[in-house]
Amino acid sequence: MVMSGKLTKKLVENLGPGRHGDGNGLYLVVDPSRARRWIVRVTVKGQKNRKGAPLRTDFGLGGADIVTINQARDRALEYRRMAKQGLNPRFNAHREVPTFEEVAQQVHIDRMPTWKNQKHGQQWINTLRDYAFPKIGRMPIDSIDQPEVLMCLSPIWTEKHETARRLSQRIKIVLDVAKSKGMRSGENPVTAIKDAQVLPKVKAKPKHHKAMRWQDVPAFYADLKSRNAMSAHALRFTCLTGSRTNEVLGMRWPEIDFDARLWTCPEERMKTGEPHRVPLTDEMLAIIDPLRDLRSELVFEGQTRHKPLSNMSMLMLLRRMKVEGITVHGFRSTFRDWASEVANAPREVAEMSLSHRVGSEVERAYARSDLLEKRRSLLEQWSGFITNGRSSEGADG
Repeated sequence: MVMSGKLTKKLVENLGPGRHGDGNGLYLVVDPSRARRWIVRVTVKGQKNRKGAPLRTDFGLGGADIVTINQARDRALEYRRMAKQGLNPRFNAHREVPTFEEVAQQVHIDRMPTWKNQKHGQQWINTLRDYAFPKIGRMPIDSIDQPEVLMCLSPIWTEKHETARRLSQRIKIVLDVAKSKGMRSGENPVTAIKDAQVLPKVKAKPKHHKAMRWQDVPAFYADLKSRNAMSAHALRFTCLTGSRTNEVLGMRWPEIDFDARLWTCPEERMKTGEPHRVPLTDEMLAIIDPLRDLRSELVFEGQTRHKPLSNMSMLMLLRRMKVEGITVHGFRSTFRDWASEVANAPREVAEMSLSHRVGSEVERAYARSDLLEKRRSLLEQWSGFITNGRSSEGADG
């Protein structure tokens, strides 16, 4: 029989962060991430803690998205009855084994605060939703073994290998979490499959963005400079900075320090998840300074007020210029080739100019400088080469 308490279904769905009591030791815990779970606090009769006081313990009853308020009350009542009889619920409670999908959804909720960004968190669960849930989502978490994992991986292992690789990692995490919570035992089947090399080796195909030869950039840039479209301004700035498309198109005025001649792209737009400082040359400033008169929130505003240009705008401009087989991203490779072959720039300076991480985590921990002034010198040379094709001396090493 379910006992009514203080909480209602509506409250369960809408209460803010904190611990909310339902009565009789049952609580709804809402994390700052808005994840919701049930716990029950009981005092086990006749058992003492290390200090000699009655053993009072909290037990998790499951996520509120999986366990309803009435189910939580039933389970809490079962735990209290056992505690009154001197039985520790941790070892005596009858637990229903959750499904793979239930555990995966809870893992996703629990890890929300750790995601690099919301998009990455959504991609994590979407991979499982698309390729694992249809096959093993409803299976009890303790019944999943190698054949079940292979049902998910085998159909896409060759055709969509990168997706399959990520899927295997995410299935492994879900099963590891389930084991840590006592829901299953034994070796993780994903590990066993990998160790036994059950699936064939697939040679990863590197993704190359078609790039313009650095020798052709000055003539291309001269043509580009003769155009007054916003996409042309954005593409000029992209070529000069070696930045990624989304970094440039999302650029806002507060990110620019005109006195210091510096643009700081925030972490949310950076692939590395860390802010990146870009030194601004005279040519870069000549592009963006006149755009301040537009009084837009964005530096490169699209057709809609205070909205950025489309991601395809610069690529479409290349097509209108009859520049075929070249991608916008490819200008990063063009800059890297020039930096190596012409400017003789040290590797770490060239790589940091492209916001690439250099060295191991340990090396990066000690090398705290982002080599700003050396990168400024390199970009000054690059701007000079692009605008008039002059020869450049080696970058300051």
